[in-house]
Amino acid sequence: MSKIATYPTLTREECKDAIKAVGAGNKEAGIDPVTVLVMSEPGVGKSAILEDLRMEMGEDEYDFIYVDGPNKDMMDIAATIPNHETKSLEHYVAGLFKMGNGKKKVIMIDEALKVPKLMQPIYTRLYQERTVGDEALPDGSMVFATTNNSSDGVGDNLQAHTANRVSIVRMSKPSFKEWAAWATDKGISPLITACCAMYPQVFRSYTEGDAQDNPYIFNPKRADQMSFVSPRSLHKCDGVIKKNLPYNMALGLLAGLVGESFARNLMSFVDLESKVTKFDDIIKDPDNAKMPAAGDSAPLLLMIFQAIEHIDSQDKLNKFQTFMNRVESHEIQSIWFVVLLRSKKAKMARLNPLVAKWAAENSHLL
Repeated sequence: MSKIATYPTLTREECKDAIKAVGAGNKEAGIDPVTVLVMSEPGVGKSAILEDLRMEMGEDEYDFIYVDGPNKDMMDIAATIPNHETKSLEHYVAGLFKMGNGKKKVIMIDEALKVPKLMQPIYTRLYQERTVGDEALPDGSMVFATTNNSSDGVGDNLQAHTANRVSIVRMSKPSFKEWAAWATDKGISPLITACCAMYPQVFRSYTEGDAQDNPYIFNPKRADQMSFVSPRSLHKCDGVIKKNLPYNMALGLLAGLVGESFARNLMSFVDLESKVTKFDDIIKDPDNAKMPAAGDSAPLLLMIFQAIEHIDSQDKLNKFQTFMNRVESHEIQSIWFVVLLRSKKAKMARLNPLVAKWAAENSHLL
């Protein structure tokens, strides 16, 4: 039986690196720039790539410019104004692009396939020729675009003339472990990360055959679906959770972001927060601190993500690792180790003898 090939996908990090690798080209070497079109289902972090690039490349040499494709008209990009002396038309580039300041540009066209037909030639020249109006971008500038999958049913249809001018890269939805590493570094509430660890199916994609009945995720076949879990909506939940709102208000707001089912799951972790052993109590006496009942994963998951937030020394890491060594569930211990090694505490963890000892003794679990 022949093996069916699947279209290759890249992670968000790989998409960012691909844009850096080919987006500017090399004029001296005769290498033309390539415009990358990042395609994925809604809410998985395409738009955040521009910020990733800004954080990595800095703003000394580059301007980072966001263009909301469907909501820009001619005057937002470049105005055509008659010159009565020369009896010709001149194009003036909008201030959005900050031309003339000497900096190279990194331009992201968001929702590129929803751009009105009248505007498509302008963006095509930007992709192909690196020009805005009649003005060339500085050498070394990069242009990339984002869009949803055509199969998502949200109005993104790739035309042949566009497809032939860009490199279409499909971005994968992050796994729980990938998202958790990002979330802990960004200070997302441990209540949210712990809940996601309890329900990792929220990171599945509707394109996976066995995920069709997943009640949490985006699915274009559900006509009545208003809200769903995605990295974007989880990030927005953080602003609700940290407000400590009354129960019904918080539940209503969360349901509007991630749907009722997952909102109720999140609120169960809010209720749980006051019942778990506090981090400070674990550090005071890791050998005797109260351990949740065997088989009760939710409190342990919450305690893990709270610890990631609070550990700031080898002494505290030693003591929390001592506590974790008492946990009976190998699965929970593995989650702790993987999350720790993917967080900003990874360097500290690699130098910690107790963490190294656990890894050596439990390599079969990893």
